[in-house]
Amino acid sequence: MRKRSSTRANADVAQLAKSIVDAATSEEQPEEPVDPIKEAAAALGRLGGLKGGKARAAKLSKKERAAIAKKAARARWEGPKS
Repeated sequence: MRKRSSTRANADVAQLAKSIVDAATSEEQPEEPVDPIKEAAAALGRLGGLKGGKARAAKLSKKERAAIAKKAARARWEGPKS
């Protein structure tokens, strides 16, 4: 008598077929090329942003920094505007 094929072997073939179909019909978007000018501009903007707060704080007097801090605290405790 002939041996019957096992269901496990059939399942492996079905899984292989599904993975082939999935790979063939996937809608993967190719990566867009990076614009070096935009990348450089973004880096410069970030660099300026990192320096900005420290430079402003160094420029302000102690009285001006205190006034800004009080205004910020008042805004936080005031609650959401309706």
